[in-house]
Amino acid sequence: MGPDGAAPPRGRPRGGPRLTREKVLEAALMLVDRGGTEALSMRSLATELGVDAMSLYNHVANKDAVLDGIAELFLGRIDLPEPTGHWQRDVRALAAAFRRTAAQHPRAAPLVLTRQLASFKGLVGTESVLGILHAAGFPPEEAVHALRTVLAFLVGALLREVSSGPTFSGQNLGDLVERREELENSGLPHVARAAPHLAACNHEEEFDFGMDLLVAALEQRLRTRKRLPRRD
Repeated sequence: MGPDGAAPPRGRPRGGPRLTREKVLEAALMLVDRGGTEALSMRSLATELGVDAMSLYNHVANKDAVLDGIAELFLGRIDLPEPTGHWQRDVRALAAAFRRTAAQHPRAAPLVLTRQLASFKGLVGTESVLGILHAAGFPPEEAVHALRTVLAFLVGALLREVSSGPTFSGQNLGDLVERREELENSGLPHVARAAPHLAACNHEEEFDFGMDLLVAALEQRLRTRKRLPRRD
């Protein structure tokens, strides 16, 4: 209630600046950063902003629209590198830029795989990747497949990285030795042979190795496509 006993205006946080769609999405991203998408509801978002839940609907249609907006906000924060004209290098640079932003918002990153993006801001990164792949020689359908495949790898690698315990990340050396011994004594010959590599995960090396495989596969796809007879 205001000093005269009146309720605060709809859409205006108590004691704060006027509510906007951008402020709603920023608050939603903070909620997801702290507790994941399961922590996000229209009620929790209203509480975060200090407003009545109904006032949110002046700016976003529903929770789905908020999730779409978070994905767009995330993508808008990626510092897109300047293209070099070498598509392999450019794909790697874009993947690294995505990873840097995802490291700051790991719980929001998976939304880019599952949300339908419609805004210009949300589609700028998609345009950059598709432009690189089209210039390399991929037709639109395969360029989209390639984009989604790389994104799926990036998000999967990110979730493993941020969810790994200190032993698997190679930080707890005492437990790491114990884990390696368990694997070596598992009675499974291939597991035992790979025990030093299974016991821990160097996330940087895993990222580089995965990108090497993806780029090599895309290169092979292009070579195969160039050998195929044209369809008139």
